[in-house]
Amino acid sequence: MFRLLVTLMCLAAPAAAQVTVADDRRPQTFDAPPERVVALSWAMAEMLLGLEVTPVGVAETDGYATWVAAPPLPDGVADMGLHSEPNLEAIADAAPDLILASDQQQAGLDALGQIAPVMWFESFDAAQDNPAKARETFLTLGRLLDREAAARETLKEIDARTAAAGARVHAHFGGEVPPVVPVRLLTPAAVRVHGANSMATAALEGMGLTHADAGAPTDWGFTQRRVEDLSEYEDAIVLHIDPFPAGEELYDTPLWRFMPFVQADRFAVAEPVWTFGGALSVARLAEAFADALTELPVE
Repeated sequence: MFRLLVTLMCLAAPAAAQVTVADDRRPQTFDAPPERVVALSWAMAEMLLGLEVTPVGVAETDGYATWVAAPPLPDGVADMGLHSEPNLEAIADAAPDLILASDQQQAGLDALGQIAPVMWFESFDAAQDNPAKARETFLTLGRLLDREAAARETLKEIDARTAAAGARVHAHFGGEVPPVVPVRLLTPAAVRVHGANSMATAALEGMGLTHADAGAPTDWGFTQRRVEDLSEYEDAIVLHIDPFPAGEELYDTPLWRFMPFVQADRFAVAEPVWTFGGALSVARLAEAFADALTELPVE
């Protein structure tokens, strides 16, 4: 009789609801929310953590700690190799029930699909609005992982945090803030200028700040230029996003000391934030920008 009751209870219990979501290739149906997820881009890892889902594996975990920093990867997350060349053996050993892939893994999707279902998102492309795409992807992952309500609430929090960061900057400058150029110094000779279609520009816009030279949209939202080209920004704040290991090598040169924004005390340094992140990175960038900009003297 007991076994009969157990059997009847199992039959009466509702089956796990299937969920169908679409990546940038096709719709896919899952019998239940995936629980063991591998993220092969840092943006995907960041979004999983924002949904309070700990990935079982992430590509280039050491680099994540340096360049992304927050939210931090919990202990025990396995390294899945390079973004551009994931370690298939390590991925298989992680036994995922979902692999999240992005731009750099497009060529290897067939091989990844032999291990587990793959969802692929083209996160960065000049033909799309990259920050809007990040929000859309975040909601898609929320639906798939049974966290859609949390995803929507998190997006509201991102917007509120970004606006609050902007309010801090406006208060510091007394309302009139000079235009800003977000950059990442790469070497003493090369710099990325983050412009239209970048997460950095989305942060500035959400803060109510003006970009001094956004330019035309590009795939990844930046143009690479020579450091000496920064001398064009005579009236703007140049806002560098760390890390920059070669800082002392550049900052002690006459070229740098005579930059107009350096002489005018309009050079600011923000803490490390991944400029090619997901939806959460916009708020992180905004808060890092506000911390840096409010350290500048006000004329």
